[in-house]
Amino acid sequence: MAGNRAVAYKEPGRVEVIDIDYPEFELKDGPGVNPANVGRQVHHGAIIKTVATNICGSDQHMVRGRTTAPKDLVLGHEITGEVVETGRDVEFVKKGDICSVPFNISCGRCKNCIERKTGICLNVNPDRPGSAYGYVDMGGWVGGQANYVLVPYADWNLLTFPDRDQALEKIMDLTMLSDIFPTGFHGAYTAGVGAGSTVYVAGAGPVGLATAVGAQLLGAAVVIVGDMNADRLKQARSFGCETVDVSKGHPKDQIEQLLGVPEVDAAVDAVGFEAKGHGEGAAEAPATVLNSLMDVTAAGGSMGIPGLYVTGDPGGVDEAAQKGSLSLSLGTGWAKSLSFTTGQCPVMRYNRGLMQAILHDKVHIAKAVNAKAIGLEEAPRGYEEFDAGAATKYVLNPNGYLPA
Repeated sequence: MAGNRAVAYKEPGRVEVIDIDYPEFELKDGPGVNPANVGRQVHHGAIIKTVATNICGSDQHMVRGRTTAPKDLVLGHEITGEVVETGRDVEFVKKGDICSVPFNISCGRCKNCIERKTGICLNVNPDRPGSAYGYVDMGGWVGGQANYVLVPYADWNLLTFPDRDQALEKIMDLTMLSDIFPTGFHGAYTAGVGAGSTVYVAGAGPVGLATAVGAQLLGAAVVIVGDMNADRLKQARSFGCETVDVSKGHPKDQIEQLLGVPEVDAAVDAVGFEAKGHGEGAAEAPATVLNSLMDVTAAGGSMGIPGLYVTGDPGGVDEAAQKGSLSLSLGTGWAKSLSFTTGQCPVMRYNRGLMQAILHDKVHIAKAVNAKAIGLEEAPRGYEEFDAGAATKYVLNPNGYLPA
């Protein structure tokens, strides 16, 4: 039996690479596994040998101790891999296929999946609609920052690349299909971005940069990215974005300097619940981004909110924030007739089309997010550097598929 090493959450600020069991076609008990899922048979699944698995800002929320994640939870929901085994009920996916794994696990059978709402599948998580690999309160499906991982409902969930050699050649781009590229695109799409739009993206981390790329792909005339991190803002400018430095205050004035008016057609929150206030040295103020987006979005416009918000945050700034209850200026949104879309991106709604854009050289997402491959054993360093604000998307290389 092949060995299996994986990145596990240990305590706030610390991850370790540990030995775990090789996957079986059954969900076993373990950290974060809902008792109702223990013993669940997964004959419809496939075992994946990981080609690439990425460190995500959503992982960082757990690693910082900002969720109720348990010790030894195996992390990782951004997975690309090669099929090495299939369950008895798998018909179409074959051994040797190189596939992208949508981060949200879905069954393909329930009402929501049939309606392409795969981020809120009703059958994979006993706690609530929606599930993901290696994430707190998401049903306990083992994460993919590992040598091997089990993917349930393989015929449904896996996006198989049409040509193995081409896929491996473009793997640093294709690995972004598991989460951040569809998530960013979803943020732009649900914000109503189209030909000629002016767009403001709050946050220049990997999801924010992917949102900017998505907005460009949708035909935006101007994409403005806001952040406090100078290196990340420089990365946004590297592929044609305008930028605002929110350490200098509310983005409205800087947007007006760029556009001549203090508002945009569409806005996207790519920050989430650990948002800080505006101005130099600003403290955490989790409603800041949402309220500022309502200020800068033109009347009748839309906001996409792929940034993560939670119902349990032990490190929240007050009792309300610890329950995910934020002080929103809903009156502003109502008065301006704004609409907004929240929640997990339904990756399968977008990943096939975005794959074609990558394969046909219409977009170079890895360059835009400054992707960098590192070894699995280097994951703790990757988490540390990313948490410190590195303008880098770290891609783990557990099995040596990626170029050094």
